Amino acid sequence: MSWDYVIVGSGFGGAVSACRLAAAGMKVLVLERGRRWTPEEFPRDADGAWVWNQDSPEHCDGWIDLRIMDQMWVAQGSGVGGGSLIYANISIDAPEDAFKSGWPSSINLGSLRRYYDMVADMLRPAKVPKNQWTERFKLMRDAAIAIGEGDRVRALELAVTFDPEWTYQKENARDPVNSKTWTNAQGKEQGTCVHLGLCDIGCPVGAKNTLDLNYLAAAEHSGATIQTHSLVTHMSSLGSTWRVHYDHIDVAGCRRKPAYVDAKRVILAAGSLGSTEILLRCRDEFGTLARLSSHLGRGWSSNGDFLTPAIYKDRLVNASEGPTITGAIDFLDGSDKAARYFVEDGGFPNLLEHYISKRLGSASILAAFALRRLKRMQKGSLADHIMPWFGQAIDGADGKLYLGRSWLRPWRRRLKLDWNPDRSVLGVQGMADMHVKLTEVSGGRPLPPLAWRYLRTLITPHPLGGCNMAASAAAGVVDDQCRVFGHDGLYVMDGSVIPRPIGLNPSKTIAAIAERAVEKLCATVP
Repeated sequence: MSWDYVIVGSGFGGAVSACRLAAAGMKVLVLERGRRWTPEEFPRDADGAWVWNQDSPEHCDGWIDLRIMDQMWVAQGSGVGGGSLIYANISIDAPEDAFKSGWPSSINLGSLRRYYDMVADMLRPAKVPKNQWTERFKLMRDAAIAIGEGDRVRALELAVTFDPEWTYQKENARDPVNSKTWTNAQGKEQGTCVHLGLCDIGCPVGAKNTLDLNYLAAAEHSGATIQTHSLVTHMSSLGSTWRVHYDHIDVAGCRRKPAYVDAKRVILAAGSLGSTEILLRCRDEFGTLARLSSHLGRGWSSNGDFLTPAIYKDRLVNASEGPTITGAIDFLDGSDKAARYFVEDGGFPNLLEHYISKRLGSASILAAFALRRLKRMQKGSLADHIMPWFGQAIDGADGKLYLGRSWLRPWRRRLKLDWNPDRSVLGVQGMADMHVKLTEVSGGRPLPPLAWRYLRTLITPHPLGGCNMAASAAAGVVDDQCRVFGHDGLYVMDGSVIPRPIGLNPSKTIAAIAERAVEKLCATVP
């Protein structure tokens, strides 16, 4: 079967393009490398399907793809919904300053505002109601006030559905039975947030508005096909059409089978690492797209993600309660010694508590007894007194992705990263220093990461760039409409086209860029 569009990946760029193109009457096929997840399958214990292995997905078809690269660890989601499966729900517009340099002149906050609104209409972001503020948010607010920066604190909009009547004072407040079910505009049943703290590993009550529940559901309703376990390797041009080569992942048989599909046009939406790797293989390994820009792989950014744990001996933080991130202290104006960053209150899941709930059933008498014992054991425990100060910063955006060989498998070329942390020190260290300052003024003891201090190593869930947007092929890989320079019918719509760090959570910007690109595509293609 020949398709009008083959879309590679189902994250924020792929979901948007699939939804809009299918609604426009196009025959759309989405190739997703991972599985279709349900709440019953979310990993929760040591035996869960946690790991996705890009080299051997037939053996490790799990929740998260964690790549260890040159002084950088990159975390990505795997499955229908892409990064929305593991992100912390933050859905906010980038500030105007984020577009002042590095972008084609047609891309700015004004030109994207309508597309940001379109994303908001689908993801329905909302702030945590004041009567549901977490202890982490209150701690962050108190610390900001203590250093005279209280006016910089803001509650963040989250792609989460809240029940305004829910409070922590409710009896057994965080029991899933207190989540109210509702049906969204795409006909999917969801629930309301009861602050389980599981955002990054799958919300069991469906309060998190992941892409499989909205954009992708709408795409399938309009006739799009989502094909899972399809790991794309490269593309080739057939003149007026494209051939997309992929490996079908047979998990049951622990093997992969080569396959291909033809389409009039192809949209790469496999993320910063995924889309860049596919194009690099097309150019440098298979030789099918030899004329791709020399800027392919360049301008990669970690978006300055940084985490500083802190211990509060005399204050309960309860970092496992509530949405993973709820608020921020905005220093993106550069007023702190020219460093630009966005401090956030981090959280982490209490896996032991939810393991008990899953195994015994949250409403059972045995589970209730076990959870009460657990609460008594944990009362005053170290875990309840840890604050994971988090955030993003404007980094150097000077990484280069390329295909290289390893000592263990020299016959196989792998995606590698050449990244020099020196140009990122200003923003990242500025935020790290602020983490320490906020901790100390609020009575805590900071634990600055030794990996950054001594090795200049970072971990990021927000990789950007590699297929950077630019005014010409002399400066980037795609134009302002996400069209690959010199290759008609080939597009990239994901975080890889973002040409510079934006210093805060990028998902809404990625989706808005895709909304704009696909709208213009639909307007020009019959």
